[in-house]
Amino acid sequence: MKRITIFTPTYNRAYCLHHCYDSLKAQTSEDFIWLIVDDGSTDHTRELVEKWKEEDVIQIDYCWQPNKGMHGAHNTAYERIQTELNVCIDSDDYMPTDAVEKILSFWDDYGSEQVSGIIGLDANKHNKIIGTPLPQHVSQSTLFNLYHRYGVKGDKKLVYRTALTRKYNYPLFENENYVGLAYKYFMLDRDYEMLLMNQVLCHVEYLPDGSSYNMMNQYRNNPKGFSFYRKELMQLPFASTSFKFRQAIHYVSSSMLSNNRSFLKETPSKTLTILAIPLGFLLFLYIKFRSTTTTMTSAQ
Repeated sequence: MKRITIFTPTYNRAYCLHHCYDSLKAQTSEDFIWLIVDDGSTDHTRELVEKWKEEDVIQIDYCWQPNKGMHGAHNTAYERIQTELNVCIDSDDYMPTDAVEKILSFWDDYGSEQVSGIIGLDANKHNKIIGTPLPQHVSQSTLFNLYHRYGVKGDKKLVYRTALTRKYNYPLFENENYVGLAYKYFMLDRDYEMLLMNQVLCHVEYLPDGSSYNMMNQYRNNPKGFSFYRKELMQLPFASTSFKFRQAIHYVSSSMLSNNRSFLKETPSKTLTILAIPLGFLLFLYIKFRSTTTTMTSAQ
């Protein structure tokens, strides 16, 4: 049995998926499985992966599913993964050649059932760290505290114990395909800290068709998913009141976008939500205005 699964959700990314494949072929450790969750691709992704499987250089597990969005692909991945550890490497990203070896060695030295996994670094293709490094004086932390107590910025690479990532499945909403992935991570933060590994585990590239570049569209098109996400964050026991208030603002805005007139009954914090209504309404108007402007520009 391999020790770690590297899983890659992908949707019509045949044009760039080879970067990830090439980096995995070059790994100094072969103690991994590459799981590709094809989230409804209509390009030649399947044919490409079948060719790679025939090469038989690394162990590949491929599955296709109707498009469910990134969170739906994550649900499928966690259902299939059997290894002790897992890490998500997006379809436009790739790993340094010694990343798997470093992860497993670090886990052998410091890993235990008292932590949920490892937080490592992301870097761009020029090896410049995304955001800030991890704090040198801290050996472990929750993901939430990493950003909100220690002031760390930028995306980080998360390696989790598979037994835990099967918890807290992302809900699927009809005609929507987005729920914030941090929902699961913050739920796990309630019970576990993560080990901090101040080394680059992934090289990332933010492509124009990626979710990071399309967050405004995600917000507009997936109001139920966003509303769910904000409600859950409002209930985090370790979050500050100011953090929860910001979530309430987004909750109000998303509820208005989905025409949910029961949002005051459904909120976990009625007082904060009432206070957030004016700013939430302004955010709702801003999203609607941006949506109208984007639509008109696209039509020209």
